[in-house]
Amino acid sequence: MKILSLHTDYIKFKPLKKALKGIEDLEDKGEKEVKEALAILTAVEKGDEDVEKIVEKLVNEIKEIAKQVNVSNIVLYPYAHLSSNLASPDVAQKVLEGTENAFKKIKGFNVTRAPFGYYKEFEMKVKGHPLSELSRHITVDGVSKKVLSSEVKSESKDERKKTQRELISENIERKFYFLTPEGKEYPVNVEDVNQVKDILEKLGNEDLKTYILNNEIKHVVRKEPPSIKEMQRQELVGYAPEADAGHFKFYPKGNLIFELLKDWAGEIALQRLNCMQVETPVIYDWNDKEIREQGGSFHERHYLVKAADDPQKEWVMRFAGDFGLFKIMKDTKISYKNLPIRMYEFSKSFRYEQKGELGGLSRLRGFHMPDIHSFAKDLDAGWKEYAELYQNYDDLAKGAGIKYAVVFRIVESFYEKHKKQIIDLLKYSKVPAFIETLSGMKHYWAAKHEFQGLDSVKGSVQLSTVQLDVKDAETYGILYTDKDGKKKGCTIVHSSVGSIERWIYCILEKSLQENKPLWPYWLAPTQVRILPVSDKFIPDAEKLAKELNSNKIRTDVDDRTESVPKKVSESEKEWIPYVIVVGERELQSGNLSVRLRTSGKIENMKKEELISKLFKEQGKMPWRPLALNLFVDKRPIFYG
Repeated sequence: MKILSLHTDYIKFKPLKKALKGIEDLEDKGEKEVKEALAILTAVEKGDEDVEKIVEKLVNEIKEIAKQVNVSNIVLYPYAHLSSNLASPDVAQKVLEGTENAFKKIKGFNVTRAPFGYYKEFEMKVKGHPLSELSRHITVDGVSKKVLSSEVKSESKDERKKTQRELISENIERKFYFLTPEGKEYPVNVEDVNQVKDILEKLGNEDLKTYILNNEIKHVVRKEPPSIKEMQRQELVGYAPEADAGHFKFYPKGNLIFELLKDWAGEIALQRLNCMQVETPVIYDWNDKEIREQGGSFHERHYLVKAADDPQKEWVMRFAGDFGLFKIMKDTKISYKNLPIRMYEFSKSFRYEQKGELGGLSRLRGFHMPDIHSFAKDLDAGWKEYAELYQNYDDLAKGAGIKYAVVFRIVESFYEKHKKQIIDLLKYSKVPAFIETLSGMKHYWAAKHEFQGLDSVKGSVQLSTVQLDVKDAETYGILYTDKDGKKKGCTIVHSSVGSIERWIYCILEKSLQENKPLWPYWLAPTQVRILPVSDKFIPDAEKLAKELNSNKIRTDVDDRTESVPKKVSESEKEWIPYVIVVGERELQSGNLSVRLRTSGKIENMKKEELISKLFKEQGKMPWRPLALNLFVDKRPIFYG
């Protein structure tokens, strides 16, 4: 079995619902909190069937760790994400119960066991000393030990072949800075939390402060982001237990939002940036030399596929849009006159993330990336492309109202040489940035930045990114003919506005931080709902709805036999921005009673006034018609 020992200030947990069939009901489903606790996260594995011996070794290890950190409170917490080789539920439960019973007989210990076989929400604060995070691999033959860094891995590096990225990383030194738009640079030791906090106070940027203290400096395991429940409650996105973890199903309303964001990303690429669009395969020969070399640094994240008629042949699902595009560009005859070239692909990509890292729409195994690649003549031209893409993505993040922090990761020599260009970008953003410099190249890029979107539980997800690539042109042989007739390698600029799934996640999370959550108007599945006061007025409501829809205003009619207050309440739950009541008074006066979600106030206006107002609010953002039936009463229930 594998365990992760965490010395905590506190741990809280609350069972939510059963995750396994056949698990007994709980008498107590309330939240439990244990202070000054040694939290033991456990994953019982195949080979642990000798329960008595496993329990004996586990108890001895926990006692030893507890003595080292001087604690008496033990929390046994089932955590299947530590292993992909799990024992049967029956064996796992016996090990946990046996361990609990053993500690109850030992004087000086208080033991609490979190329920097995349940989905749970939990929160803990881990102490920061060298023994606060320890891992153990326990078998009937012995125990292997390791002191962890701040990350939980499903396997230690000692238990598997090191990847190319890890081998390179071992010899790379990192330095950290804060850099302001005015060019003020603050070197910082990220291990010195007080120093970090002092500098952040001077900088005065709350978004950067939230990102750094809760993501670069990791001490708190956060609660489940509320968007996970909200995306299901609103029938947007659902889990797909019939598929692999990290893959979701989109219901009609969620698919509408997805398609609108896809349209938006396409408009940026094709109209604003004048890209050329391509489409390439999603599965590739893993023995292809170029693809293997590019993908080698991420081997542990791949989906590998074997064909039934040739089990020796390995195929890899693409984890980025580079594979097929770079093959296209390798075969393309490029002149210096053609540069820069911008290419766009809306690519479905796959990364086999660890189960413990998956979380709603923030981290998935299958996702959709609107990728833009620029091919420039040289490094100077590459920086110009970089700056234009950065500025466009900064405009988009600000326009969407997303909370985000700016982070640069860059080879140290590039940082010193191009610091002025980075400062110019920060002047455009009007915010300070966190800078991580590397003593050597760890990836294909020499410099990149990330817009780290912030959620409501102080976590972050990478949204937009731009990467300056000085390696892949050589790897793939992407060359152009210069004025002198010689073949030369391009500088490649990788970029993406961010996965569509993560944009939905960040928009939900940002909205849920407001007193009254609200969709950006152009993304609202229903922009206007009409409430007839009785069945008599349904035809009038239908006529008005069709006219508004013809003016590109997504409008539906709540024709159910519910009271108007009940219908208003239901529209609130769907975050519908505008609600119109239609009855005798409205028909006689010719005025519409329009309820605004933002203020809760009712305004009287002519139909033409409303159309004009909403036309301006829609602006130039993409529009699509309703995803569901015009009449609410005719819609099926997809969730709940």
